[in-house]
Amino acid sequence: MTQTPTTRVTFAKNIGFRKELNKRVDAYFQSENIKTRDNFAMYFKSAIILGWVAFSWIFTLFSPNIIWMKILGCIMLGMGFAGVGFSVGHDANHGGYSSKKWVNSTFGLTYDFIIGLSSYLWRCRHNLLHHTYTNIIGHDVEIDGDGLVRMSPAREHKWYHQYQHLVINFVYAIIPFYWSIADVYLILFKRKYHEYNIPKPSPLQLMILIGAKFVWLGLYVGIPFALGYSPIQIIIGLCIVNMLYGVLICNVFMLAHVLEPAEFIEPNSLGNVIDDEWAIFQVKTTVDFAPKNRFLNWYLGGLNYQVVHHLFPQICHIHYPQIAPILAQVCQEYDVKYNVYPTFTKALVANYSWLKLMGNPPQISQVTPQIL
Repeated sequence: MTQTPTTRVTFAKNIGFRKELNKRVDAYFQSENIKTRDNFAMYFKSAIILGWVAFSWIFTLFSPNIIWMKILGCIMLGMGFAGVGFSVGHDANHGGYSSKKWVNSTFGLTYDFIIGLSSYLWRCRHNLLHHTYTNIIGHDVEIDGDGLVRMSPAREHKWYHQYQHLVINFVYAIIPFYWSIADVYLILFKRKYHEYNIPKPSPLQLMILIGAKFVWLGLYVGIPFALGYSPIQIIIGLCIVNMLYGVLICNVFMLAHVLEPAEFIEPNSLGNVIDDEWAIFQVKTTVDFAPKNRFLNWYLGGLNYQVVHHLFPQICHIHYPQIAPILAQVCQEYDVKYNVYPTFTKALVANYSWLKLMGNPPQISQVTPQIL
């Protein structure tokens, strides 16, 4: 992704933190004689999640015509969409699924054909901008909020932000619909994220991006219609599925970056430089949560180990619980605070507290909220 010189952000010279961390993580994999990717556990997990989606879809379509069963099927499908987003497509689009590019590309397309989200644009927005410039307004598109939500103290305050913590889940619920439309608009017309140009897709990439939208509509609109479902039934079902998916996926992302004590670091005005080496900057702007919750460790695809993920996005997430103690030890030695909320609930409360704080006018939001 190209960028203009005025938007380029650089980081301070490495002080050895990342080098030492990488050395110890490499030593762990060598001592255990295991691979960072291409693990049977990940393939097995993917089979379960993709089977979950397939079963939920078939159950929804062919279960008895009883309202509660149809709603249950849509809920299961929405959770399956989130599982694909958390685990399968996420690792693959980071290159953390396999050492083989075609395997990553294939599983990465689950975003396009199952969820309806362009994996091509996601890699531009998420891998390059979010993972490089985490929590920096004007660079990290993921915390921009399009003016509707204020997540950072650097973002301009609007009067309606005072209500954002009350209505945030309604915003999350409509985001999947917004993404589906925005994908097409961005690639065909705008061609930019902030000041960053979106690389021109190849004819094949463009065909997949546009074609997958029609395949998705065929699966979730065309097939139900052909089976006799009415347009209103199809719309309600899609709303349940996608709104649940949006609420799940957005809440989990927020718990990694949009809460105290994650930092929103701005580059200095002289050279547009961050005064930390990149790896330390990642630790400061990201938070882990619920590391001992076995279900979340499985279902969230390691996204509750976001600090580890930001430092090692190309290592399969099934290894994150073993890498986290190594990271904690290196952080302690280099006097870098590694932030971890012990439970999902505490992280969720902290996130909503931060959103409420950011809804206040700037002179009020200068007060730091108490860590829970």
